[in-house]
Amino acid sequence: MAVEITDANFDELVLQSDKPVLVDFWAEWCGPCRMVGPIVEELATEYEGKAVVGKVNVDNNQEIAGKFGIRNIPTLLVFKGGEVVDKQVGVVPKNVLAGKIDAHMA
Repeated sequence: MAVEITDANFDELVLQSDKPVLVDFWAEWCGPCRMVGPIVEELATEYEGKAVVGKVNVDNNQEIAGKFGIRNIPTLLVFKGGEVVDKQVGVVPKNVLAGKIDAHMA
């Protein structure tokens, strides 16, 4: 299951992670976010122990969304070593997101 990432735990779970981190910025009222949600959950299961997969509710965590300039949702950011290394805005197939994680596994 995807980890719930908040303003309070963002640094610990994302910036300090020794694994790649996929963060899904979403909101409950967002239709496309509901399409990406199940894909993110599948990735969380498949990459358990190899990468961190989490979700940030932008309505509840506006500090993080603002810090990373999230204007459109869903936006998915890939972090490695505390830095944003890849970005995807909008709905894409699962293999595209998996490829973005795989590219930063080494």
